[in-house]
Amino acid sequence: MLFGETTTTGPTFFALAPLVLLFPLLGLLINLIWGGRLPEKAIGGIASGAVGLTFGVAILQMLSLFSHPEGTVIPLVDWITIGELNISWGIQVDTLSVTMMLVVSGVGCLIHIYAIAYMHDDVRLNGDPARYRRFFVFFNLFILAMMTLVSADNYLMLFVGWEGVGLCSYLLIGFWYDKGKDGIGNALAGNKAFITNRIGDFGFLLAAFTMFGLFGSFDFDQVFGQVEQVAELLPTGILLITIFMLIGVTGKSAQLPLYVWLPDAMAGPTPVSALIHAATMVTAGVYLITRSHPLYAVVPQAQSLVAWVGTLTALFAATIAIAQFDIKKVLAYSTISQLGFMVAAVGMGAYVPGMFHLVTHAFFKALLFLSSGSVIQGVERGLHEVEHHHKGKHSAGHHLDPQDMRNMGGLRERMPTTFWVYLIGALALAGIMPLAGFWSKDEILLKASYKDVRLYTLLSIAAFFTAFYMARQIILVFFGKPRSEAAAYASESPKLITIPLIILAVLSVFGGALNLPGIHAFGHWLEHTVHHVPGVKGGVELPEFSLQVAAISTGIALLAIILGWLIYARWGETLQKEKKPYVDPLELTAKPIFSVLTNKYWVDELYWALLVNPYKAFSRWLAEQVDWRFWHDWLHDAVLVNGFKRLTVLLAQPIDLGIIDGIANGLATLIQGGAAYLRRFQTGYVRNYALAVFFGVVAIMSYLIFVLR
Repeated sequence: MLFGETTTTGPTFFALAPLVLLFPLLGLLINLIWGGRLPEKAIGGIASGAVGLTFGVAILQMLSLFSHPEGTVIPLVDWITIGELNISWGIQVDTLSVTMMLVVSGVGCLIHIYAIAYMHDDVRLNGDPARYRRFFVFFNLFILAMMTLVSADNYLMLFVGWEGVGLCSYLLIGFWYDKGKDGIGNALAGNKAFITNRIGDFGFLLAAFTMFGLFGSFDFDQVFGQVEQVAELLPTGILLITIFMLIGVTGKSAQLPLYVWLPDAMAGPTPVSALIHAATMVTAGVYLITRSHPLYAVVPQAQSLVAWVGTLTALFAATIAIAQFDIKKVLAYSTISQLGFMVAAVGMGAYVPGMFHLVTHAFFKALLFLSSGSVIQGVERGLHEVEHHHKGKHSAGHHLDPQDMRNMGGLRERMPTTFWVYLIGALALAGIMPLAGFWSKDEILLKASYKDVRLYTLLSIAAFFTAFYMARQIILVFFGKPRSEAAAYASESPKLITIPLIILAVLSVFGGALNLPGIHAFGHWLEHTVHHVPGVKGGVELPEFSLQVAAISTGIALLAIILGWLIYARWGETLQKEKKPYVDPLELTAKPIFSVLTNKYWVDELYWALLVNPYKAFSRWLAEQVDWRFWHDWLHDAVLVNGFKRLTVLLAQPIDLGIIDGIANGLATLIQGGAAYLRRFQTGYVRNYALAVFFGVVAIMSYLIFVLR
């Protein structure tokens, strides 16, 4: 049975859907509680096994959808109940959510297996083997948060997962928080990711609040069921919802202008980079727009805005990647660019091509990131070999950056397996036929060619730069002669690292078969959830494949690769033979432009100048002038404290001592005076007392006579 075919009968495993949350939760709890007594392989095995079981459950959900494509919602708990408001939490099982489950858990499992070996060396290179367990606890938590996001049946629960992956990105990007520039560089990178995403999350919250105000619900079914009715009454409200969502997408999926956190995310260990950039967090924005397609369908203005944001991001980030020297930074900007392709696709209403590219990108970008980690550790092993040979003598290798491509070269012979899988990933990313990236990117370009020639042109230019910077990276890393002793002594990675790379390479080669023209299995699979009208123009249905568009995109990619080879293999090799310190050939011919690209258009500096520094100055003014001088020194000390002191002096002396004590002391003096006066009558003589009694009797008798008269 083909991927897109369905039947009306067959087994169902929908009841097992909650296990996609339970397994990663159990994995992190086991390692959190008992991991301190377990060896490293057991810790990694438990974490990887938990994600592998999650992948198995996702496969069962896919099999269930073959026979019951309408899907279902598996209720879990009544989450929030306030008066008539009742927000439940259920597992949404449909073709869109299960696609994301398969990608997250499948690619995530391979990354977990890779991390078992990678982190064994990484924790020792960084001098803290005890953090090995913490890493896999965070890793399983990341999978749990992402599965919560993609399986939620309402926007509020989706937001819980949305925030969860934001938290995990902070924990994992800053995993080596005491490393980096000045001992805090990685911690600052984590902060940057967290704060930037909070800005985007505020947009998501605004969308959610507006949505609840218009629809009275967060549930997908209830919201989507009222879209057309609400659109007729309040189209501006839905426009606001979709624009607010886009703000959230620019944060989570690293689009203009909130993309700046993603390159700094390279501070985390390489498996973190692969998990964030390929299969999990950054794809959440694309999923959100696709899930919300009924909302975007009724507001073309929002769709157009999304398409343009994605297109401009794709081109912008691709140009920056050309001039980066950090092997992971090149891939980071590549991720931003490819996410731009996906966002542009869903903005054009091409949801199937956008999700198709999300899937294939997960294959080859995970492959590239994990392969870059293999390269980095290979160079680090070479560096250790150099240090061993020098035996403590001075060596330039001691300060070598193992991620700088200028320190590499010639690794094709030292790391043959890594080279071949890296080459496959690079060609897939460049869009070379018949690899997976060609089919998914070609579908996006085809839709753009019919939607707007401007979008098509800009995306085609971005595709050219993509092929060019990947050719540049392959040549700098693997070809030519080693440009450092560490590269000359580099060695291949162990099988626990290379086997996941080989599997991802196979997926990068054959992943395009998911949605081949004429069959479109993936498109038929998604159409059960993503209801859309086939693309038409002038009343004619658009074709699913265009030989002209495919030929142009392939020609552009090949031209870029050839140009990259001529510049970096031929010209770069000539420069190296002259024994000069490595200088990028483009820097020699177009230094001003190259400088702009190397410095990433100074966007970070611009943000610091326009936003961060004024904010810090304003915060400092509030702290020093308002809080300290005004509130503390004047209002607190001068007004409140001194006023209180004066009031207490007034109450203590004139009132308390003068009046209250005066009254009390006066009464005491009066009593004492009266007592002293009455004491005179106490003489001790009986005659005096008898005389007093006599006068008393006379007084009483006189009173009675006077009263009774």
